[in-house]
Amino acid sequence: MRRIVTCISLVAMLCFASIAHAATIFQISGGGDGHGIGMSQYGAYGYALHGQDYPFILAHYYEGTTLGSTNPDQTVRVLLATGAASFSGAIRADGKKLTAGDTYSVRAQAGGSLAVYSQAGKKIGSFGSPLTVTGPGPLDLAGHGLYRGAFEFRAIGSQVQTVNAIGLDDYVRGVISAEMPSTWPAQALDAQAVAARTYAITSNVNGDGYRLYPDTRSQMYEGVSAETPATDAAVAATRGQIVTYNGAPAETFFFASSGGYTEDIQNVWLGTTPEPWLRGVPDPYDGAGGNPYHRWSYRLTVAAASAKLGSLLKGRLLGIVVTKRGVSPRVVTAQVVGTRGRTSVTGPQLQSIFGLDSTYMMFTAISSAPGAVAPPPAPSAPPGPSTGGVASLREAVRYVYLSAAEVRAFVSPAEVRAFAPAPPVPRGVHGRVFPAPAGAPAQMQVRTKTGWRTVRVVRLGSGGAYGVRLTHRGIYRLVYHYVVGPTITVG
Repeated sequence: MRRIVTCISLVAMLCFASIAHAATIFQISGGGDGHGIGMSQYGAYGYALHGQDYPFILAHYYEGTTLGSTNPDQTVRVLLATGAASFSGAIRADGKKLTAGDTYSVRAQAGGSLAVYSQAGKKIGSFGSPLTVTGPGPLDLAGHGLYRGAFEFRAIGSQVQTVNAIGLDDYVRGVISAEMPSTWPAQALDAQAVAARTYAITSNVNGDGYRLYPDTRSQMYEGVSAETPATDAAVAATRGQIVTYNGAPAETFFFASSGGYTEDIQNVWLGTTPEPWLRGVPDPYDGAGGNPYHRWSYRLTVAAASAKLGSLLKGRLLGIVVTKRGVSPRVVTAQVVGTRGRTSVTGPQLQSIFGLDSTYMMFTAISSAPGAVAPPPAPSAPPGPSTGGVASLREAVRYVYLSAAEVRAFVSPAEVRAFAPAPPVPRGVHGRVFPAPAGAPAQMQVRTKTGWRTVRVVRLGSGGAYGVRLTHRGIYRLVYHYVVGPTITVG
C-alpha cells in the first residue's frame, strides 16, 4: 500500500510541477497634502527658517501681488453650528437684558421666530430672526467654545443656526494657530495672518447670513481657544494688511504641503478660470521640519485597487496611465487600463477614489514570477482509451511497475511524453512593470543577511516586460524608480 501511495504522489507531482507562483503589487506614490493652490504652509515655514520675511513669502506664492490694506474692524460672519443652541456670557438679546453669568437656550418657533429660555426653563421672550446676542467679553456657545463679537441666531425650520459676527482681525486671531503651529517662526505666522485676513474678505460661501465656514471648507476657525501670544503678535504686526493684485484684494488660497511645487488653479479645480496670482511655483523648502506629507506612498493588492475602482475598471487591472499633468506632477487626467479596455478619469476623481492627500501622484504596478521567461503552457490532457492512451490515474500508476521493455512495448512515445515532467524553467524572475517605457532601467535585488543587494540592472522591454536569468537560489525583488516589487523565491 505504501508503494501505491508513493506512486500516486509521484504522478501528482509530475502533473503539477510546472505551476509557478506569481505576485503583483500596485503602488501609489505622491507628495503634498491639500489642493496645491497658493501658499504652502510647510513651504512658508521653510522660507522663514531660511531667513525670508513675510512680504517675500507672500509675493512668492501669489505671483504679481503686493501688500495692501483693509479695515481690520469690519465685520465678518462665520457659521458656527446648526441645531440646538445654548450660550452664556451675554448681557443683551436684541433689546432684552440678560445676565452674563447665566446660561440661556434658543429654540425655533412656528412662523420662523425664536424663543429664549433660562437655564430653569423659563421663557425669557420671543424674538424675530435673526436674534443678536452680545456681551462685555467673549460669548460661550455650549459644545463649541468661546468667541469674540456677537452671536446671531436664525430659525432654519425646526433648527437654530448660530453665526459669529466678529471684527476681521479678531477673527484672524482665531484662525492662525488652527491652521499653522504657533511655535513656527514669526515670519511664517505673519504670512499666515495676511493670507487668512485676505481670504476672509474675498471668500463667500453664499450662506444664509454668513460668508464663511469654520472648517476646511473655508479656513479653520476656533475662536478664543486658538489665540496665543505668538499668533496675536502676528495679527498685530500685520494689522489690516492684505494681498492685492492690481490694487484689488486677491483670493488667497493656502494648504498644508505642496510636495515641492504648487499648481495652477485650473489644473486642480477643473473648469475654474485661471488666475494670474494662482499659478504653480517651485516650493524648495516644502520638506522643512520633517514634513510628513512631503512624500508618501500606499501599496495595495490588485484586488483592493480593483475594488476601489469599481465600474471604472474593464476586465482585470493592468494599471493606471497618466495622460496629463499640471505644471507640477499633479494629475489632471488619466486612464484606468484593464484587459478589456480603458476608462478616462480625472486626477481629483482618483484622489477621491483612493483617499489620497493630493493629486500629486504616480501609479505603478509590478508583477513578478519565478522563471527567467514565462513558464511553458501546461500539457494537454492525455488521450482517452479510444486512441490507445491512458484512461485513468489507476492505469497511470500501473505503468510505474512496468519494466523499461514493457513500457516500450505497451506505451506509445506520445503517452510517455504526456506524463513526463515539464522541462525545467530556467532559474530567474520574469514579469512586467506598468506603466513603463521600453528601455527603462530597473534593479533586480537579492536579499542578503545584511539587507538587499542589486545583482543586475534590467532594461525593460516592450510594455514594461522583463525576464532575468539568475545563477543562485534566493529571495529576489525588482525595484523600479524606488517602487519595490513583490518578493519572489527562486529555488
